[in-house]
Amino acid sequence: MRYTTLGTTEIKVSRICMGCMGFGDPKLGHHSWTLDEEHTRDIVRHGFEQGINFFDTAIGYQSGTSEQYVGRALRDFARRDEVVLATKFLPRTAADIEAGVPAKEHISRMLEKSLCNLGMDYVDLYIYHMWDWHTPLYDIMEGLNLAVRSGKVRAIGISNCFAWPIAKANALAEREGFAKFVSVQGHYNLLFREEEREMAPYCQEEGISMTPYSALAAGRLSRKPEETATKRLAEDNYARFKYDAVKEQDMPIIRRVAELAERRGVSMTEIALAWLLRKVASPVVGMTKTSHVDSAVRAVDLELTDGEAAWLEELYTPHPLAGVMAENKPATSLQTKSWSIGKQTL
Repeated sequence: MRYTTLGTTEIKVSRICMGCMGFGDPKLGHHSWTLDEEHTRDIVRHGFEQGINFFDTAIGYQSGTSEQYVGRALRDFARRDEVVLATKFLPRTAADIEAGVPAKEHISRMLEKSLCNLGMDYVDLYIYHMWDWHTPLYDIMEGLNLAVRSGKVRAIGISNCFAWPIAKANALAEREGFAKFVSVQGHYNLLFREEEREMAPYCQEEGISMTPYSALAAGRLSRKPEETATKRLAEDNYARFKYDAVKEQDMPIIRRVAELAERRGVSMTEIALAWLLRKVASPVVGMTKTSHVDSAVRAVDLELTDGEAAWLEELYTPHPLAGVMAENKPATSLQTKSWSIGKQTL
């Protein structure tokens, strides 16, 4: 395994992050394909033994049971300072807003609940799962800064976002002496490369780590089109919604991944991740079998040539926003303007 630092921090993370959405009680979530605690422990332990020290979960995964399973496993298999644990929280609900729950209180409540689920007294990376367009930016950044100052969070990140709000947020944080976002967890893989327009160059310029999710496009980049779909591919309606509409334009790229994998004598997973590792710090890779762990770890040492990478990229055509990014954005310019920083403007 190889390691890198997270953004401008001194936090050292493995080049592969274990995505933990596949862990948790399926009866308490939206996914029937998630693993029970016994199998979760097997995957977490195997990943740690293979050098993975970076684990990503969320309070929203299977009603917090992902956090519970992962927390117990890590406490049993590793010292706390040997792992980098990231978890995510969602914006206030409509009921929270109606009740007038302040952003600072919401962030504090979510953090305390996650720490309880994890059985830990701090998280290394606390990630806003998506932007809250209904809350002044100042309140959001102040609440996150208080979490860092409390010692319960080492660094903050953001997921499902555009580049311009991060720039605005970090400018505010710099002015006020608040903690800045050091990582971005966006949707990025060989089949969806819209992050290359603004997000990737912005992050490179500012020293922000990209830790994208959907690194294998919900498994589409790990198997030939004619092969039998996994249980997740068969049952994950959200993943199908994101990719099925563009299936025909993606197919030639998937076939090139398969061809290059055969030529190099490796798996498609290794090719797809080796390409992504040329672009980002640490992709979040979902793993529900020990073989998934092994393939991801092998990808770290697989070097693609510039020519191979260009050949994989050349058939890409622009994709529309899908999923959370399509849903969670300002609907109008008026709504965008209403997303203020509070009493002041930048």
